[in-house]
Amino acid sequence: MIKPKKVLIITYYWPPAGGPGVQRWLKFAKYLPENNWEPLIYTPENPSYPLWDESLIQEVPKDLKILKNKIWEPYRFAEKLNKKNKKFKSGQFDIGKNQSWKSKLSIFIRGNFFIPDARKFWVRPSIAFLKKYLQNHPVDVIVTTGPPHSLHLIGRGLKKQFPNLKWIADFRDPWTEISYYRYLKLTKWADRQHHKLEQEVFYKADITLATSFRDAENFRNKGANAHCITNGFDREKLPEGKPKNSKFILSYIGVLEQLRNPENLWKVLVELVEENSDFAEHFELRFAGRLDDKILETLMDSRLKEGLKLLGYIPHEESVKEMEKSDILLITNFPKQESSGIIPGKIFEYLATQNPILSIGPDKADVEKILNETKAGQHFSYEDDKGIKSFILYHFNAWKSNTLSERSKNIMQFSRKNLSQKLASLLNSIV
Repeated sequence: MIKPKKVLIITYYWPPAGGPGVQRWLKFAKYLPENNWEPLIYTPENPSYPLWDESLIQEVPKDLKILKNKIWEPYRFAEKLNKKNKKFKSGQFDIGKNQSWKSKLSIFIRGNFFIPDARKFWVRPSIAFLKKYLQNHPVDVIVTTGPPHSLHLIGRGLKKQFPNLKWIADFRDPWTEISYYRYLKLTKWADRQHHKLEQEVFYKADITLATSFRDAENFRNKGANAHCITNGFDREKLPEGKPKNSKFILSYIGVLEQLRNPENLWKVLVELVEENSDFAEHFELRFAGRLDDKILETLMDSRLKEGLKLLGYIPHEESVKEMEKSDILLITNFPKQESSGIIPGKIFEYLATQNPILSIGPDKADVEKILNETKAGQHFSYEDDKGIKSFILYHFNAWKSNTLSERSKNIMQFSRKNLSQKLASLLNSIV
């Protein structure tokens, strides 16, 4: 039997962290051993996560070795200044007229004093800790995954200490091209620092991973050896169908913040409720996860209040069940064209349910490419009220008559097992 190669995965998000950020490398750690790679995890001992999901602990492989080291995070002080600062941990904050002076101050401090982010204080201790460990326990490859992008600086530091060590920098989201970057109120000096550090990572990493096709292309244009491995779903078998609901359910699963608020969708739904009594009687709008307070206020002040159901944050396993029972699954993206490369991780678990997906975002988005290829739904711009209305009505009528028989195609390419094989091939190519 061939001895497995070793890969050290440096990640901030790890169970019991909740949300999509933890799923990617949790699943890779599960399936890499099937591809002759032995994973090892390095993660904080005392993290300050925005979301917690104790159920994910059960998914950690029993024989997986996990290294932990303490971290100091200034977010705890920011939360004392303003409870809403908890949003910053996951890249959320108030915008425009919704910003208080405390929010503006917190955003300025976050962007200009904590470069690249507030987990920067874990970089030096981690380099020292891992240098000592790797001297006695060598590995073949290290992986850093961000955000937080400060973890890539750990990779940069270890690469300096061990020049022959192979390094993969995994970008679950872009760094300077993420949509909220423009809202960080950066000084020119801070902006230069962010770009300089990003460029160093692109040049020094042996491979840069992106989760979308567009991001991989953008990273290559900046000098990175970039490859795309999307996120995915963890199922061996797809569902055959589901019983008809007593209500026509449109669901959003996950975090919905102001920057991705589909205001035109709420307008369309209000029109449908006011124009169509049958629709009004049977329609239910469900949210499972964190819904921004300002968006909730808008919905509660509208006719949609009557069919609104808020489940709050629920464990991952329960969220999958909510996806399965939905008649339409909603996904939204930032409206700016530069965000067209973002593929929210939830889309893949949406795909696995084989329920219709309604996507709203910029034109020619990577999400649109996936939906067209899999025949799993439709993508609309933030201005296409007519198209969105037609899509919802079509599926409402199909729900009423119980005649919707379309099934998605080519979905298994996005299974975590198949994606792990793709990752293993990349790892093999550099050692």
